Amino acid sequence: MIARVRAGEPEAYAELVRAHTGIALRAAAALGAGADAEDVVQQAFFKAYCTLGRFRDGAAFRPWLLSIVANETRNTVRTAVRQRTVVGREAALTEAEPVIPESADPAVAALEVERRAALLAALDRLSEEHRRVVTYRYLLEMDEPETAQALGWPRGTVKSRLNRALRKLQRLLPDFQPREGGDEHE
Repeated sequence: MIARVRAGEPEAYAELVRAHTGIALRAAAALGAGADAEDVVQQAFFKAYCTLGRFRDGAAFRPWLLSIVANETRNTVRTAVRQRTVVGREAALTEAEPVIPESADPAVAALEVERRAALLAALDRLSEEHRRVVTYRYLLEMDEPETAQALGWPRGTVKSRLNRALRKLQRLLPDFQPREGGDEHE
């Protein structure tokens, strides 16, 4: 696909954009772009297109794009006049992808919203590097090699920072139990 884009085929890049817009929006929202998520993603796709010459042949496009999304999100958040709140992040995440199916039991749905709010509040208390590694690995469901590529870190660094971040989250959320049936370990 990248070869087709480099060869000047406009529809090839449009296909890449269509295929990756959803995850790019979720990444921008999860990393704090809030209402600016669409602008961040648009800018990231533009920068990705302009720097496609630096894209390494054979590499996965998604992690590379998400690293650009993360940089654009950081730039947007830094220049924003006001800080995004945890509630704003939760709303952005909820808008980006439905969290609770409409058919869910209201009590279960309420607990899920409460769990998500607690998790986002705890994530907000982590350092930026720990928040990013947890977001990529779990909220965006990237595997370890993709997370390493997206963050530009060696896999060992991803493992160690993820381990430290999860220990901190466990201390911040002592009563937080994983969902039934969820896989806690790989």
